[in-house]
Amino acid sequence: MRDVIVVGAGGGGPVVAAELAARGLDVLLLEGGSSHAQPEREWTHFENDAFNPKDGYFRVGPADRDRPAWIRDQPQNSYLWNVTGVGGTTLHYYGNSPRAYRGAFAGYDGADRDAYDTDHLFPFPYEELVPYYEWVEATLPVQTAPMGRKERVFFDGCEALGLPVQTTKDTHGIAFRPQENAILQPQGTAGRTSDSSLLVYPQAQGCTFCGFCAQGCRSPLKAPRNQFARRSTDNSYVPMAVTASAWAAAGRDAQLVTDAFVTQVHTEERGGRTVATGVTYRTDNDTETVREDAAVVVLAGGCVETPRLWLGSGLPNPNGWVGRGLTDHYLDSVVGTFDRDTGASRGPASAARAEFPGYGCLEQGGLPPALQAFSMSHSGSGIREMYDLGRGKRGAWDGVSGRLQGSELKDVMLNGIDRLLGVLVITADDVEPDNRVRLSPLYPRDEHGAPARVEMDFTRRSADTVRRRNFLANRAAEVLRAAGARKVYRIDWAPLILHTQSSMRMGADPATSVVGPTGEARAVERLFIADNSVLANSLGGPNPTLTTQAIATRTAEQIFATYFDGDPWVGAEAPVPSTDPRISAAL
Repeated sequence: MRDVIVVGAGGGGPVVAAELAARGLDVLLLEGGSSHAQPEREWTHFENDAFNPKDGYFRVGPADRDRPAWIRDQPQNSYLWNVTGVGGTTLHYYGNSPRAYRGAFAGYDGADRDAYDTDHLFPFPYEELVPYYEWVEATLPVQTAPMGRKERVFFDGCEALGLPVQTTKDTHGIAFRPQENAILQPQGTAGRTSDSSLLVYPQAQGCTFCGFCAQGCRSPLKAPRNQFARRSTDNSYVPMAVTASAWAAAGRDAQLVTDAFVTQVHTEERGGRTVATGVTYRTDNDTETVREDAAVVVLAGGCVETPRLWLGSGLPNPNGWVGRGLTDHYLDSVVGTFDRDTGASRGPASAARAEFPGYGCLEQGGLPPALQAFSMSHSGSGIREMYDLGRGKRGAWDGVSGRLQGSELKDVMLNGIDRLLGVLVITADDVEPDNRVRLSPLYPRDEHGAPARVEMDFTRRSADTVRRRNFLANRAAEVLRAAGARKVYRIDWAPLILHTQSSMRMGADPATSVVGPTGEARAVERLFIADNSVLANSLGGPNPTLTTQAIATRTAEQIFATYFDGDPWVGAEAPVPSTDPRISAAL
């Protein structure tokens, strides 16, 4: 009998595991994918090797890449960009770690209050989450990103438009700023040379400016695992969890089991309440199933797998909100071409941003060539200037929005990756009940049960969401134009389901939420959720991972206090940083 079982070792699950293991609980951390224990051998800088959905090492599928990927049912034109393995989708995230906007929380009374999705707020004030933000920021750690050429180009455009500089972690109004990133600062030779022989630990420490963030961070070479530059959870919270006793005298190691796909959450009835009692998982060879029981179960499989597991387990869904309300920041891309070097391929991939509270935000983003070409050909508007699907728009960009193709795409790419600058539009979505995850009625069951069906539809966006996205796309084009772009393209992305949130949302209203303010499921006692799916809304636009990790810390504290008679710790002691030398590099 375990104290706690955590299902999923992505962005949120390892936070709960590390915090509770450090306080002496017996924690089992289960991950359906592999461990990626030797990234220097397993990962490359080749984009197809990483992202091919059939056999890439960041696909959604088993550790054995010769076996087929796991099926997802996607009825619309969309690309669902999830990752399995220890670290989850943080394996390919850019480390961007901004705090949410205040208007996404209960009790906000600012002048722009009505600009947010006020029907689906977090069930507590923003100020209540600040200590947990600070705890995670100190633990990862989160730091202000180093600046380079591409950031200077982006800032030139923002300054030319008269935007002010933001100097605080909290956002209070329209502004631009360096990114707050979970990436270690460059030290020694890092950031000063491209000679790989000089970018070896300990001579080089922190970010080496390689520019290949999306393919998984393995820099500096030969560094201990908890000294890798980007603080994805495989480099931060997971080493903390599995070596908890090394840095907390009363602690006990969490046990990490990989290639362990959970297929069932078990419950029993106690005094008229449904209570979680444990899980069953399949081993990687699919020849064995294992049952584990625990006092508390935490689901952290992500916005697709958590509702899939809930529904596949036959757990109660009395208000019908399990899997509903999926948001994806209605992403878009605006790209400028320049006659000068923009440095787009060098340094942390995304190190500058502009905030537009009530609308969302813009992020400067650098991509390697194949992903850049993909990003300019993934559109819901058809081919630019040739035809459209009734959606092509004009604005501050050149011509009609849409995907680049043929000679135009070739010419843009031949101009050079370092003469482009991409801006990611991240929209403050409204929570839409019909954008959802459910069990597929079409695909046959696989070894884990019915596959997930992910339904996202342009026609299901609220008018406010569409308005915000168009506003941000115009601001992005204006920034690029003011920075000196020769030509500006708006791609009008088809759904790129990347910043997924809210499919198991937390809320104050039992009629429209799956979990309450503590992170515990309303319909199942002793069952908690600690991944992006628990987020109440789209945060007003900012990237979701930091907020998920802050809420996961808060949830761990609630579990400890409620079911193990423990005392809260955030604010009462200093967090142990994930770079502490007492933490073993071995996973």
